[in-house]
Parts: sequence; C-alpha cells; structure tokens
Amino acid sequence: MKKVLVVDDEANMRWALEKALLKEGYEVLTAANGQTALDAILSERPDLVLLDFKMSKVNGIEVLREITSFTPQLIVIMMTAHGNTAIAVEAMKLGAYDYIMKPFDIDELLLTVEKAFELRDLRQQVNSPKQEVMEQQGWEQMVGQSAPMRSVLNLVKRVAPTSATVLLQGESGTGKELVAHAIYSLSSRWEGPLIRVNCAALPESLMESELFGHEKGAFTGAHARKAGRFELADGGTLFLDEIGELSLGVQAKLLRVLQERTFERVGGVKTLKVDVRIIAATNKDLLEEIKDGRFREDLFYRLSVFPINLPPLRERIEDIPLLAQHFLEKLSLNGETKRFREEVIERFKHYDWPGNVRELQNIIERMVILCPYQEIGVEWIPDLFMKGTQGKGAQAFTLPSEGISLEELEKTLLEQALERADGNQTHAAQLLGLSRHAYLYRLEKYGIDRKNRR
Repeated sequence: MKKVLVVDDEANMRWALEKALLKEGYEVLTAANGQTALDAILSERPDLVLLDFKMSKVNGIEVLREITSFTPQLIVIMMTAHGNTAIAVEAMKLGAYDYIMKPFDIDELLLTVEKAFELRDLRQQVNSPKQEVMEQQGWEQMVGQSAPMRSVLNLVKRVAPTSATVLLQGESGTGKELVAHAIYSLSSRWEGPLIRVNCAALPESLMESELFGHEKGAFTGAHARKAGRFELADGGTLFLDEIGELSLGVQAKLLRVLQERTFERVGGVKTLKVDVRIIAATNKDLLEEIKDGRFREDLFYRLSVFPINLPPLRERIEDIPLLAQHFLEKLSLNGETKRFREEVIERFKHYDWPGNVRELQNIIERMVILCPYQEIGVEWIPDLFMKGTQGKGAQAFTLPSEGISLEELEKTLLEQALERADGNQTHAAQLLGLSRHAYLYRLEKYGIDRKNRR
C-alpha cells in the first residue's frame, strides 16, 4: 500500500486530506509541523509527502530543503496559497515534484498524487534505478585508465557490495568524495540516503549535536528536537569527510557508535539504534596523527577495515588527456566542445599539480571562460601555472663530439617554435620560456620572417 504523509498546521486541512486519501486506498500519516514531519519520514518512510508552505515556526521550504538533503528520491508536492507562484517555483527548483495552489479542488489534488505515483512507477519500469543512481552519484565521472586508477576502481567494485567500513586516504583534490559516491551507488544501500558530514566545518561544541542530534532544551538555542546525521543516514550511508579534523572527545563518542551502533541525542536519555554504513575520508596521515596524540588508534582500526589510497595526479600523468577532455565536455556550451592544442596537454603533463584533479578542473574552466576561440592554446594558460611549468619536461641535450653552432641551434628553435605556434609569436615565445619582447628581439637578430605576425 502506498504511504502518504500530510504536513499542515491546520487540523481541519489534515482531517480533510486524510479522509480523501484513505478513501482512495492510500495509507495516510499526518504531521502538524516540520520537525514532526521529518521524524515521520525517518521512522515511517512514506512514498509521498503533501507539504504546506505556510506553517508556524518553520515554513515548508525549509522542511523541503531538509527532505531533499537526505531523501532526494522522495516525492514532495507543495501546497501553497493562490497567487504565490514565486514560492512554487522555488519549491520546484529545490526538488519538489509539483505544487498545487490553495484553495484547491480535492479531486485535483488526488489526480496530482496519482500522476506522481504513475510517473515514479513508469521510471522504475523503463530505467534501471541502480544505473540512474550511479550516474547521479558520479560513478561514470571517475575518469582514468592509468594503473593507479585501475587499482582504485577495482577496489571500489570489490568493496561496494559489502557492508565494510571504508577509509579513503589521499591528498586534497584527488576525488575522495567522488569515490565515496561511487561506493554508495554500487552498494545494496543505494536506495537509502547518502549523508555527508564535513568534520572540518564545525567546532567541537556543535559537531556532537550535528552527528547525534539533540533534544529540545539541551542547550541554549535548542528550541526543538533535531535529528542528527546518524539518524538521517539510517538504512543508508554516512560519509565522514575530513575525519582527521575531529577532536579527541568527539572521536571517543564516534568510536562507541561504530562498535555498538547505538547513541543518545545530546540532552537525551533514550538510546537509539541505527543501521549505517560508514565511509570516512582524510588528507592526513592518520598513523602520524596517532603518534602525535591527535587521533585515537582504536578509532583508526575501526575505520580502516578497507583502506583505499587515492593517487595524486602527478602519479597518473597518462590520465591527464582523458581528464582534460572530460572537463571540456562538461563545460561545453550549446553542444559545442572546445579543444586543446597538443602543446597545452604537454604543459599539463609537466606540472606537479599540488591541487590535483580539482586544480586541473579549475584551470580548464578558467581557460574555457577566457578563450573566445574553439581551439585553446597555451597563451590562455594562467600566468601562475605557466611559471610552475617552466623548465620542466625539457629533454637533456648532449653536445655532439664534433661541436655545434649555438647560433644555428637558437635560430632553428626560434623557427620551430613559430611554426608550431602557427605564426602566433606570443604562443611561440611561451613555448621557449621567453617574453614576447625577448622573442621578437631574437627574430630580428637572425632575420627570421615575421610575415605571420600576430
């Protein structure tokens, strides 16, 4: 039986909707406010929510944001006052399936509900739900054919179907969140929520409440009971990003949840039990953190049941052309994808990439925005990046036994650079690590034809 949750602070409206929905054969739940609704979603798992916008304390848009953050697949139909189209549009942008204006005809609302379920059922018949989730979570965006990336992909495929706790380790920008999404997408929990916590974003005083929730009145500002991230992730996956930033106090509480799968809300006495898979990530060396007394050894071994180390970009250079093309396609406008000249890819290959894949993506996005042409040359690479590539990748040169003319060698290099740059002297100068002024001076010095000057 399909389950519908009606959320409205008007008792008469709840009664009328409940009566009509029951008559149509739906199982009906009701909630008078947003917090009660969120609790019902966690405990009862409804198939559809009828959500009123105008409610006391917390309005429907705020409740919708909470719903879509941990159960994006849940169907939500917003009910709002007639003429309030701005609210309706915002609700649709946030993920609501549809909206209906008050006062409405009850048959109109029932038809909207029926069509929402029909569309959901049709999608499930036509598409593979698992494939749909995989695409949303970025499995197909894990680009790479290098040996280090093939190893990572193999580990992901092996661990995903299990319930093992995973620890992702690697430098910032290596794609730890993307890998976490892929593990979730391929797991048996793909229909459940994926909840992310950035452990570096909140101070210790708030982190405990964020993870475990709190009861009303537990501390100043706790005006209502709040479900924590562990509750929201029940039946799904909890991604603890930057786990190395947690304080020792919170680490101790986290260890208990990992061991017993139980906890209490802050200020509460009721013990709650959850079924949650943990994926943790860090850019720190946790063994060094343990030696320095900043990370608990027992927690480390609880988290690293299945460790996966993500390689930095400088160790997977052969993936750079694939990644560059991938980002160009993502940034394409009007279906037209720009392309890089080969020398741009060569510059990319001879850079250390301290910011890893994220830095590559940012630089490519900047170049696509700045370059007005279909083909992107090295002249559009940011200056700071160019400084980081100068002198790298140059092949060693051995002086021939019979000697060589230094002037002839310099002239040949100047001509080759001009030819490779298709007459673009700024580009040619960059290929040789020269300023444009210095390059033009050398052209004049050797009498090299500049008829293609730009």
